[in-house]
Amino acid sequence: MIYWYSFPLRAKEETLVVTIDQARVVNVPAGTEALVVGNAAIADLTLLKQGGAMVITGKGFGETNFVALDAAGTHVAEWMIRVVGGKNALVVQRGLERQSYSCAPQCLPTAKLGNDPKYFGEVVGQVKDHNAQPTGLQ
Repeated sequence: MIYWYSFPLRAKEETLVVTIDQARVVNVPAGTEALVVGNAAIADLTLLKQGGAMVITGKGFGETNFVALDAAGTHVAEWMIRVVGGKNALVVQRGLERQSYSCAPQCLPTAKLGNDPKYFGEVVGQVKDHNAQPTGLQ
């Protein structure tokens, strides 16, 4: 799911909040030719070829920064990105074992960072098996 926000980035103190496993489109300052992210394990940035915008995809929980550069490599702007969990998330904690569910509206297992490795592997295996099923499309 991609959300399109048509607002410019304004100040260094502004923090962009992105939900993990979701993308958000944000305008960038005029003249931006390159983006550098501090920690690519937290967020992925893609500068769109037209329209002066970028796509931010939340990959891991936490905060990182990104820097916008112009064609000469000059620093144009810098902002923080915070990646958070979804609003429909449910976590079941059993001792040290953590299991995540997405409740929208029915709660179903989901593979998330921090889950118990066995649970995570089972959920990922089920998703792979499901995606490998024939679709009937040729």
